[in-house]
This record gives sequence, structure tokens and C-alpha cells, in this order.
Amino acid sequence: MTVAVPPQRASRPQPHKFVLATDLDGTLLAGSVAARRRVRALFSAANPGACLVFVTGRAIESILPLLSDPTIPAPDFIIADVGATIVDGDLRPVGGLQQEIAARWPGSQAVLKALAGFPGLTRQSVPQERRCSFLAGEGAVTPALRAAVDALGCDLLLSAGCYLDVLPRGVGKGAAVLALAQAVGLDPASIVVAGDTLNDLSMFETGLHGVVVGDAEPALVDSVRKRPLVHIAAGPGCDGILEGLAQHGALCAKATPIKPRAAAAPGQADLVMVYHRLPYDEVIEEGVVQRRRPRSPNGIIPTLLRFFADDRPGSWVAWTEQPSRAPDGFEAHVAVDPERYPQLQAARIALTREDIDIFYKKFSKEAFWPIIFSFPDKAEFRQDHWERYLEVNRLFAQQVAREAAEGAVVWVHDYNLWMVPAFLRPLRPDLRIAFFHHTAFPSSDVFNIVPWRRDIVGSLLQCDYVGFHIPRYVENFVDAVRSFAPVEVLGSAPCAPRFLTYGCALGVDTVTTAIEAGGRRVGLGAHPVGTDVALIEKLVSNEAVQVQAADLRAYLGEATGIVSIERLDYVKGTLEKLQAFERLLESHPEHIGKVTLLNIVTPAAPGMEIYESLRVEVDRAVGRINGRFSTLGWVPVRYFYRSLPFEEVVAHYAACDIAWITPLRDGLNLVAKEFVAAKRASSTNGVLILSEFAGAAVELHGALLTNPYDANAMTAALHQALTMGEDERAYRTARMAMIAAEHDVARWGSDFLDAVDAATLPPATLPKAA
Repeated sequence: MTVAVPPQRASRPQPHKFVLATDLDGTLLAGSVAARRRVRALFSAANPGACLVFVTGRAIESILPLLSDPTIPAPDFIIADVGATIVDGDLRPVGGLQQEIAARWPGSQAVLKALAGFPGLTRQSVPQERRCSFLAGEGAVTPALRAAVDALGCDLLLSAGCYLDVLPRGVGKGAAVLALAQAVGLDPASIVVAGDTLNDLSMFETGLHGVVVGDAEPALVDSVRKRPLVHIAAGPGCDGILEGLAQHGALCAKATPIKPRAAAAPGQADLVMVYHRLPYDEVIEEGVVQRRRPRSPNGIIPTLLRFFADDRPGSWVAWTEQPSRAPDGFEAHVAVDPERYPQLQAARIALTREDIDIFYKKFSKEAFWPIIFSFPDKAEFRQDHWERYLEVNRLFAQQVAREAAEGAVVWVHDYNLWMVPAFLRPLRPDLRIAFFHHTAFPSSDVFNIVPWRRDIVGSLLQCDYVGFHIPRYVENFVDAVRSFAPVEVLGSAPCAPRFLTYGCALGVDTVTTAIEAGGRRVGLGAHPVGTDVALIEKLVSNEAVQVQAADLRAYLGEATGIVSIERLDYVKGTLEKLQAFERLLESHPEHIGKVTLLNIVTPAAPGMEIYESLRVEVDRAVGRINGRFSTLGWVPVRYFYRSLPFEEVVAHYAACDIAWITPLRDGLNLVAKEFVAAKRASSTNGVLILSEFAGAAVELHGALLTNPYDANAMTAALHQALTMGEDERAYRTARMAMIAAEHDVARWGSDFLDAVDAATLPPATLPKAA
């Protein structure tokens, strides 16, 4: 695994025109959306003379989520733990300030021991450094308690009548602000402090200019009322901060007025699809770009297009390869299909070949793909590639902001666009942002290897709804959020009987349906993608497909056909499968001449060098098996390294008795569902051998599950499938076919959008069930 360390953030130029040292909860994190946007603009790169200091009772650990929240301005300095922690915006200690504080701190255990005999104190279970925090019951703060704290060489701070902090002598928010100003050369006359509780009182006792925001603790208001440099604002949160900064206008007299970027004007689209691919193929014929329907009729794109068939105003935001990002005569908007979808336009984002190569083929596949599928040793992280990834995601977000109507649903697809919500939310806070993860989502210990994990989680928390294939991925995501921010689970649901619980490696018994984290409520759900069952039924009845299936059966003769279809990728387990097949022929020679593996491997996209060595190994394995076991009338492995038309794929499903689908990891695996649908349509029975680590394993009750990492289990599962009785085959096929038919791709899409509506609309406005 290769990691490129991100550069340290450059400090804003000195001297500062003004400094805002502000509390967080109830102050900077409160107020109207418009006011918060103005404050964010005030401390943006467009105003380098402004300096922002977070001053909070939270510990650094609890502040980390805010640093990845695009709706909150980034601080230059952070004072945390009620003044006991002082760091810069990159979380580096400022001078020797923390060491000086630590030298005056007797240690948490000494404090707890000294206060153990006092009733009414409950230690708060929150992160903290160089302080001890308690919940104090009524009457708990007695002279004896104060004396005990004083004997420790500490100060006692009580706020809101119940929150008690024991701090090193002389430590507090106000003292920390003054110490920071002296350490880094901030002019005290340029500082405005802001707060809303008695916890903030020490800041107003420093003699600095200040503002108490609206809805503040009455005791704080009473304490500062007679201080001439403190303005008591009417507006809450950021509204009050802006009011106070205006009141202390002399501090900003030389500053260039900052106008916040206006929210993007609403577009016309009620539904915006944000996908890395256009809903059609662009081909060049005689030097002219022509649009063609997608080559794969059974993919996600045809399903997503159906949501625009009822004249729904919509936009499909995707990239198109161009010679530059602003080519001459470029059409940003083109009609997708005027007859079928008269109000749907493709909003094309011009990307260069280099953009696509770095953003998609290199970075997404070399950094994120190995992590998503739990192969961290194959991951390569480069800061310059991450920055290009951010550029492309920002372009997508800006285009979406121009397309979407007021309150529209924006449906973002997959990990290539992880950062779109982060860029989109500040531009259009009115939008309902939904995200669907088409791949797996790894366990938190693997995901957290990504250097930019906080940025990614912070972005996904800007969504209103996030969907995954199966409950396990939902829970993995919740765990990743937990390692990033405090999480409150707002709802959960049992997984059975829809999903396997204890029966496979990816099973869980309950799934989280909503969380609150980082100050936002996010709906969550499991939505395994379905296949187009109706299309497969139509193809199976097609005469040409029936002829192809008959030809395949004739070729197989008396041998049992095993179909294996996958893309060339180390996560698909192609090599492990071939090795297991070789072991079957070694350990069960009775199958020699009686079984044929039709191994179809779809080549990786051009330019994906990462897969070249795998292809060489697969070629060698096929050659070795065929060289060892072939006879004049039988070849054990028929290997096809090419893409087959979907009609031919369906013919293989119909002709073969066993589908062998054993990826090492897979988000879902639609091949499994396609095989089941084809057996149902052809009125034949088959056995599906499926990896426990494919998402479909928890949904397709009746599949024969196996562990692709267990060589013996793989061979045993194949032998079991080859010797399975007809009654059991029929039972398993019928059970899986019912699931595939009931939860097809059309239902997947409608269920997902229904879940988005349920998570984002008031109950009274939800569409009634038919």
C-alpha cells in the first residue's frame, strides 16, 4: 500500500483584519441558514484577513467531524476542552501552551480520587483532555467541594447549573484566547469573542470586544449586561454573530466587504440523476459523434431512465470526454430521447482524457476500489490524484446546482462521486440529496485506512438518504461514522425474513434506518439491485436465443455445464475458482469427461494496467488444467476472454445446469440473479453456487453458499452441486426465482425513491400507496 501524505494547510496571511473567537454549540453552529452561509463566506479564502478561532468545551475528538463539514467555516485555531487544549487548524499544538497547562494538571485519577466522596457528581462520558467534567446534581457544589478542588491546585467551573468542569488553575476559555493571541501575535483590539452560556463568561471578562448571541443563558446575559464592549444580540447563533460584528464595525473598517456567494438559481429538473456515465453511448462515425442506446439492455441505466417516462422534468448529469474542459461549440445540454423522455436532458460535463484517466481509471480504481473490497495491500494513495478527484466532483456538484428545481431530489450514484454532496449542500441547501452505493462498503477498520476518510464521511453526512445493497454495508457505514463522530441511532429494523441473518458471512440481524451525526439526520436503507426479469423472459423465448442454447446443450452432450461469467478483476476470484476446479478433477476423478466449465471473462476497460498480471495468471491456469485433463473428445475448461452480447449470455444461463459465482468480494452480483431469472424463464432447474462474500448471498435464499478463501469448501460445494438430487434443485431454483421476480430492478428503483421521500417529506405530503 502506497500513501502520499497531504501537505499542511497554509496559514492565512498576517496581520489579521479581525479575529472571531467563538463558541460552537448554540453560537457558530446555530442561527438561520442565510446567516450561517454569510459567516462561512466571511471566513472563506476570498477574505484572507479574517481569522476564525473555535472556542469550545468539546474535546478535539468531538470537533473532528466539523472540520469535514462543508457548511462550517474552517478554523485557523481551535481552543477545546474549555481552554485546556490549544491547537492550530491542522491540529498541531501552538507553541508550548499545552505543555504549560499539562504541567499544572494533577491528572484525572487524582481529581477522581479527591472527589470520590462527594455526592451528586456523575462523570460525563465524553472525550476530554487535561480536565474532568461532571454532571452536578442540585446542591452538589458545596464549600467543601470547592475547597477540595482548590487543594488540587485546580479551578471549578459550573455552567447551566449542572455542568461542572475541574480545570488546571488559571485555565479557561478567556485565558486561552489571550494566551493564543500572545503566542501567535494577534492584536487584542482586533478580536471579537462570541458565546451563549456561562461556560463562555471568562471570554467576556478579558476586556475584549464581545457578542452574546440571542437565546443565550439568562445568567450570562445578566453577568455581561454592564460591560460596554459586549453587545447583547437579538438574533440567535450566526445571526447574532453578524449583528455583533456590525456593532463592532471599527474592527472591520479596513476589511473588504464580503458578499456571500448567492445560492445557485433553481433549474427545472424535479429529479436529477448524477452518474459517471451518460444514459447513451457516444460513438464517432466519420468524425461525427453519434448517440446510441446503451449496449447493455439489462443494466441500471434503462431502469433509471424509466423515472422520466411520465414527462417528469429531469436532468442526467454525467461526463463526456472532450479535448478540453471548455471546448469550442460544446453543447452542455442535449436531449436524451425526445420521444420516450421529452423532458429529460443530459447535462454533460466536459472532461479531458487526462481527467478521466486520473479521476476514474487510476485514482478511483487504484485507491478506492481496493479499499471498498477489502484489499488494502493493493491500494495506492496519491494526494495529487485526490485533488483531481475533488476537482471533478466539484464540477459535478456545480452542474447539479444549476439543473435542480427548488426542493428537487438529487440521486448521486456510487463511490466515484463520494464528494459531490459536500460541494452541493452549501450551493443548494434546499435540495434533497440521496446517494446509492453500487459497490460494497467495507468494515470501518479497512475504510479508515483511506487518508481522506473524514472528508468522505463528512460528505455522505450531507445527504438526506444513503442506500446500500445489503444491511451489512449499512452497518459498516454506521461504524465508519462512529469512528468519525458521535452517532445516535434513530431507528432500526429486523433483517429477517427478507435477508439472511446468521446464515452467511455478511448476515446481520438488524439494520439501522436512521442516524443523527455531525448535527444532521440521515436516513439509511438496504436496497439490493434487481435484474430485469421481464427482459430475460422475453429473450429466453426469442428464437435466436433458443437456437444458441440448443447449440450449447448439443456441444455439452452428456456433460454437465457450469457457467462462470465475471469481469477480469482480482476481487472476482477467477484464479481461485480455476484452482478449485482443478482440485475437483484431482479429488473426484469420476467427474472427468462429465463436466465442462464455460469460463467467460470480460476484459477490463482499456488502460487498466492493474489487471494485466492477473490476466496472465488466468491464461496459465486454464492452459495447465486443459493440458492435464483434456481428452480427444473433451476439454474441461472452455475459456472466453471477451464480452458477449447479453443474448448470448442468457443462452448460456439457459443451457447450463450450474452457475458458479464465487467472488472474493462483491457488492451484490447481478449475474447470480440473471441466472436464476433465466432458469425460471426456461422452466428448467439449476444450482447457484454463490460466494458468501457476494451481497446477493444474503438475499437469494436457496443458493449453495461457499467460502472462496477455503479451497476445500470451494471444491466440496461444486461436488455437492454436481451430485444434488432433482427435487432439491427444483426447490432451490423455485425459491430463488420467486425472490428475483418479486424484487426486480424496477422495484429496486421505485423502493429507493419511496424511501427517499419517506426520509425527506412530511408524512402528510407522502404519496399514498396504490
